[in-house]
Amino acid sequence: MRTTRLIALIIGCLMLLPGIGLLIGGGALGIAYAAGRNDSGYFQATLNGLHTSTDAITAQTPALTVDTQTPTWLINRLDTDLRLTVTTPANKSPAFIGIASAADVDAYLGNVAHDEIIGLGNGGTPVYRSTAGTLTVAPPTEQTFWAAKTSGPGTQQLSWRPTDGQWAVVIMNADGSPGISAPAIVEIRAGFLLPLALILLTAGLIITVAGSFLIVFGASRRRGDKPGDNWPPAATPALELQPSGLRRTGPATPNRPVVLDAHLDPGLSRWQWLVKWFLAIPHYFVLAFLWPAFFMVTIVAGFCILFTGRYPRALFDFTSGVLRWTWRVSYYSANGGIGTDQYPPFTLGAAPDYPATLDITYPERLSRPLVLVKWLLALPHLLIIGLLVNNWWGWTSAEGGHLGARPAGSGGLFGVLIVVTGIVLLITAKYPAPLFALIIGCNRWLYRVIAYVALMTDVYPPFRLDQGGPEPTSPPPLLPVGMPADPRAPAHR
Repeated sequence: MRTTRLIALIIGCLMLLPGIGLLIGGGALGIAYAAGRNDSGYFQATLNGLHTSTDAITAQTPALTVDTQTPTWLINRLDTDLRLTVTTPANKSPAFIGIASAADVDAYLGNVAHDEIIGLGNGGTPVYRSTAGTLTVAPPTEQTFWAAKTSGPGTQQLSWRPTDGQWAVVIMNADGSPGISAPAIVEIRAGFLLPLALILLTAGLIITVAGSFLIVFGASRRRGDKPGDNWPPAATPALELQPSGLRRTGPATPNRPVVLDAHLDPGLSRWQWLVKWFLAIPHYFVLAFLWPAFFMVTIVAGFCILFTGRYPRALFDFTSGVLRWTWRVSYYSANGGIGTDQYPPFTLGAAPDYPATLDITYPERLSRPLVLVKWLLALPHLLIIGLLVNNWWGWTSAEGGHLGARPAGSGGLFGVLIVVTGIVLLITAKYPAPLFALIIGCNRWLYRVIAYVALMTDVYPPFRLDQGGPEPTSPPPLLPVGMPADPRAPAHR
């Protein structure tokens, strides 16, 4: 792969991440704007348990605070209105609701016992911060600093449009007496949310499309590419010896869509596996950007398959290239087997001379309905993969024995096999052949499942460990239940 297209791929991945983030943020705001408002167009929150034995309840929150440096035109553009409704019982004093500058409220209640709402708990229950005081407060109805106020018995509603300044809301009894007990409803109309959601969606769409274009450009095959950069790789006969002497199974076919091969280095270093993870950090850095793009491209490809029955070739080249790259890096330094000291190339294309290869055949047609259920059909495989890759499943007994699922990060079976292999290699300078065959077989199973879940094939992965470096060219036939492997042998009864 040429450097220009590799750079395009990386830039496209970098653009795709914020682009998808903007789309998700804009979509969330749009859904909140459409579904989160009441019939009057306000976002509503009920304050349960509005109760205090002091003289007043105040609140000074970000929703009621505007920086004094903010231009007035910007505040007006936000198109925000506030409504506060308080209902007092018939046997209680009339309620007072007022909004004033935070400085005036602090001066008014400076030495008066009052509670300030600093947050909401479960069910909308206010969380208070109490302030002690010794003075008796003057009736709030006699004060002149209120920017907006209302008072009276029963239900009182105060409407206010935020303006420049820092503000606080005050709830009291109209005569200033202590003891307040009343439910309250806070409603906010945020007219700016819909334009903001549209801006985020538009920006996210532009960035995502541009990033996808760069990814497709970077993943597409162009004229003038070197033969080693072609993808898919040129077909080779089954089990042919490559120029480097590596024994290969051959290209993938529609009946065998995923072919994974590995060749064990004859003079493998006994200690280099201890630092390969460090040497491979540049690859991990690139893959950290490629894999989020892999997921996004898979989603885009899913919609294409759903509507056309075809996986766009450029997108398929990219996703299969990411899997090839991942397999080479994994075989060199991680769960793939640490079976080579040859540093993996920085390319999404085929590397036929590298000891680890992965070939996925391009499907001309794919089932549209399967796009929606492949992840569900693959659940049995995913449960097994969870054991191979990580110990996601465990037996817990904190409150009685039961089967639980949790990420724990111990490496699963792969981690155990690699550690055992590394220790044996360190001591004996020999790679255990049975462990090599088992590790490659597990990886073969893993990549078949990934290709199926990633919509790259309709061939359901077999529940089978095809062990060994070269993949078997003719897997054992599947026999009906109860039929003996040898037709001449008697059936078991």
